[in-house]
Amino acid sequence: MAERGGNRGGDDRPKRALRGRAGRMQGGRGSGRASSGAVRLWGRHAVEAALKNPERRHRKLWATREGIASLDGELPADFTVEYAQGADLARLVARDAPHQGLVLECEPLPDIFLDEVLDGDPARPLLILDQVTDPHNVGAILRSAAAFNACAIVTQDRHAPPESGTLAKSASGALEVVPWVRVVNLARALDEVAEAGYWRIGLDGAGKDTLGAVLPAGPVALVLGAEGEGMRHNVAQHCDALARLPTSSAIESLNVSNAAAIALYAIATRGE
Repeated sequence: MAERGGNRGGDDRPKRALRGRAGRMQGGRGSGRASSGAVRLWGRHAVEAALKNPERRHRKLWATREGIASLDGELPADFTVEYAQGADLARLVARDAPHQGLVLECEPLPDIFLDEVLDGDPARPLLILDQVTDPHNVGAILRSAAAFNACAIVTQDRHAPPESGTLAKSASGALEVVPWVRVVNLARALDEVAEAGYWRIGLDGAGKDTLGAVLPAGPVALVLGAEGEGMRHNVAQHCDALARLPTSSAIESLNVSNAAAIALYAIATRGE
């Protein structure tokens, strides 16, 4: 799968370009964790996106023949696949994880720096996450970021989840297409974002104004805090405005990933 958008494999036989062996997998670890320094991904969308990503360095693909047939595109001629049964693949991933016949071990994505994304298209929103640590939430936010054309997400080095199969599965391929910037100091990063011309809006359920009322016409950086605690005080102080979503009193708050999706939709449709 060297290029995007190739032809889908039509049967369950191994393609001529693939090398592998049928039967039970050799050397299964049984822990669901990758070897040191590697990331283990599973599920069709996550694995397919990683295989198409030229920035990924791949180590090994374990797969069922049905899993290989489900992929969109051809694998590189020198790519080695170790064929296995679904039950064997389950030993390589988190408990009860839906691997869909595909488990890929690869290198983490290379570092991306804040100035690289700030030099991009200012019409695309930027997402900044303050201590959002649940990998399911971060994965879902990445998926929404891809859907609404955000330029990147920004998190701290600490108090943020690492790349993982769980996060990648929740992102449904978006981990490979949305840049993820990790910074040491989020407040300092927000200063850089302002210098680049972005209007920094923090989502806060106690905000006086609604998001729609404070949205500018120019570049927007959306800041979201962890569920329960919300944004830290110092991060909120580095926002140009604090805004809330116009939810009813029937529910106290939204999941942070749901709030991100709604806010990104509002940014994408402003002025319509």
